[in-house]
Amino acid sequence: MTTLKIIYRPISELKRHKNNARTHSDAQIAQIVNSINEFGWTNPILIDENGIIIAGHGRLEAAETLDLNEVPCIVLSGLTDSQKRAYLIADNQLALNAGWDIELLQSEIEALKLENFDIDLLGIDDELQNLLDTPKLETIGNSSLDDNPYTKKVSTPLYEPNGNKPEYADMYKTEKLNQLLSKINDSKIDLSAKQFLTTAAYRHVQFNYEEIANYYAHSDKEVQELMEDSALVIIDFNKSIEQGYLKLSDEVDKYYAQEN
Repeated sequence: MTTLKIIYRPISELKRHKNNARTHSDAQIAQIVNSINEFGWTNPILIDENGIIIAGHGRLEAAETLDLNEVPCIVLSGLTDSQKRAYLIADNQLALNAGWDIELLQSEIEALKLENFDIDLLGIDDELQNLLDTPKLETIGNSSLDDNPYTKKVSTPLYEPNGNKPEYADMYKTEKLNQLLSKINDSKIDLSAKQFLTTAAYRHVQFNYEEIANYYAHSDKEVQELMEDSALVIIDFNKSIEQGYLKLSDEVDKYYAQEN
């Protein structure tokens, strides 16, 4: 194995690789600058024998922002052009493929906050922050909420129109409704109870939402708006909540925000 040696090179001698596909926003460069100021220079820039950067373009930009004259480098000698181009990608992507132990990470961040450490220096992005903000599932007795059918996370199907406008009979079934209506009508309960239960029985109409999506796609605007108001088609998730068709708990709301 080749022994790596850190050398200091003037910034003026370093050259950006023409095939570097990694981009760095001003905000990210600012994060690297803040990290260097806080922790020092902990990660040398990787270059080839000609001073062309193989990994560390963001660190070079941070060094230029800090008006540094020279930076620590490691020369990777003996790599072919193909290996250099491949490592330009691998150096960035391999780190992204790692995951997090969210519970342990939350604990470490809380500990740093208690020590008044500047959490912004950690460079946490929005995606990771959403994971950190997701509430932990509590345990009730010996049963986790994740096993509770009333609290477990479920996937909402999305229907894409893919056919012709269907007939009305293709969009719903009334078998269970008809069975209930028959039982209610044959019962000896009072009229008020029959009227109430008859109204409630219509909840058991079974809708074919895939066909409804096709019908919606081929309808005029007025029909579409009425279908949306009836929650047959949900285009605006927030609107459906406002109208009372959906009610999200804080946990489910955060799951939805995280996935969308």
